[in-house]
Amino acid sequence: MTGVTAFRMSTNLAEVAASGREPGLTEWAATLPSVVPELVARWELTVAEPYEPGGRSSWVAPATTSDGDPVVLKVGYRHTEAEHEAEGLRFWDGDGTVRLYEAATFDDTSALLLERAQPGTLLAHAVPPPEQDVVLAGLLRRLWRRPPAGHPFRTLASMCEYWARDFERRADAAPARYDRGLLREGVTLYRELPLTSDDDVLLCTDLHPDNIVAAVREPWLVIDPKPYVGDRTYDATQHMFNMDRLHEDPGALSDRMAALLDLDPERLRRWLFARCVQECPEWDGLYDVAVKLAP
Repeated sequence: MTGVTAFRMSTNLAEVAASGREPGLTEWAATLPSVVPELVARWELTVAEPYEPGGRSSWVAPATTSDGDPVVLKVGYRHTEAEHEAEGLRFWDGDGTVRLYEAATFDDTSALLLERAQPGTLLAHAVPPPEQDVVLAGLLRRLWRRPPAGHPFRTLASMCEYWARDFERRADAAPARYDRGLLREGVTLYRELPLTSDDDVLLCTDLHPDNIVAAVREPWLVIDPKPYVGDRTYDATQHMFNMDRLHEDPGALSDRMAALLDLDPERLRRWLFARCVQECPEWDGLYDVAVKLAP
């Protein structure tokens, strides 16, 4: 795409927009055929077809600048979790993450011009799961730094409180076999844990092997962070949700990640238990994991 030409929606985004489950996103997606060409003109880009199947709340495509530099154009629906992606990438400044070149927000749109990691192979498709653990742990240890005074980032405690209230609205619909005492214990812990950290750092909160890509500048780079400030132990949990090993032996998996990340293994188990409870009404199988991890 150069200038205003035919626009094509990526598959996942098109499906979510067509479903109507999120009316705001559906309305926003309808603006993309005009928004994307405006950004292309603003940043003087040549843009190819979007990555497939793509994200569920953003349109992302490889592009080239007028100087011939390879970049990525990411045009996203502004939503709570990703509110400070640009600020997080500026803070990390390419140290373990892709670099941010330009950013713009307007209406319901957040647009980023990013470094294009090449070849861009996802970690999830490149090496066996045990090696994925090691790569991810190495990246997290580099990213965990304290942001400066006056930073814009929200607290992990605020995020957990939001999702705890959401859980309470959904809990009555959980299957009858779910022990209500265990659910209450888990969501209470989910609220309490972020308040008991004495070493808060900037977190990715959504790091897993589908958000790590192969590059030339470094072997692996993080994409799509959702920055919050809080307990680093939380950041180890999302990766564990993306693997079968969580259901087979969650305690052993948690202990492995704690060792790789130099974290308190008991605290990580408590975080994993709390997160499994919070997610279980809508994430099949996590209740049984929570039972195995229950204190």
